[in-house]
Amino acid sequence: MELQQTVTRRSLLRHIGCGCVGTIAGLHALPLLAADPTSKKTSLTPDQALAALKEGNRKFVADSPVTVASGRERRQEIARDQAPFAVIVSCSDSRVPPELLFGRGLGELFVIRNAGNTVDTAAMGSIEYAVAVLGAPLVLVLGHERCGAVGAALSVVEKNTTYPGSVGGMVEPIIPAALQARAKAGPDVKGDALFDAAVRENVQRVVGRLRESDPVLRDPLRAGKLKIVGARYDLDVGNVEFFEG
Repeated sequence: MELQQTVTRRSLLRHIGCGCVGTIAGLHALPLLAADPTSKKTSLTPDQALAALKEGNRKFVADSPVTVASGRERRQEIARDQAPFAVIVSCSDSRVPPELLFGRGLGELFVIRNAGNTVDTAAMGSIEYAVAVLGAPLVLVLGHERCGAVGAALSVVEKNTTYPGSVGGMVEPIIPAALQARAKAGPDVKGDALFDAAVRENVQRVVGRLRESDPVLRDPLRAGKLKIVGARYDLDVGNVEFFEG
């Protein structure tokens, strides 16, 4: 037992020393991972960060030319440090690349992507790291039209569908959103309307979870230093609709 405890402590210290992120219940270890206090953080407020995403998407929809920081000078500028102004929790769908949708360049967005834009332990730790250590003042949960993962969850609810391998486990966290959308919509709402309601419900559930999560996010949120909002991307139009309530 003593040997196991020693190995565990050594492993933990090694991971912390390497800057790896982990969620350690009750210990609030994130301050141990904090970067050099002299390192640069974004100067944008939560509202300014949100406005920057909105403006970038407006230009994307309008096919306006966008110049992003991506050349050698920018690479060298951020090679040893990063100061993203927003965290994006997005679906892995190839049609939904956050940097393009919002017209942003290298080092501006801290992006977590998985099918269905859900938040598991790894995603939560990544979000907390970006907020507590990198100083990001905004977290955006981005769902999208015709999300395959949400459609799969709806199929479980409507048709009792089962999926092979790890796909079922991936879809499972979205099922409550599909059930809630079904209950709110009523029996007469079907097809695309129900599908879209489930997409929106899934986003709102993730946003709600983040807003009531660990103090790492909850404290700056209540202090006005952080915003956590949801959004839906329209595949046909290119527009991002923000849910700020």
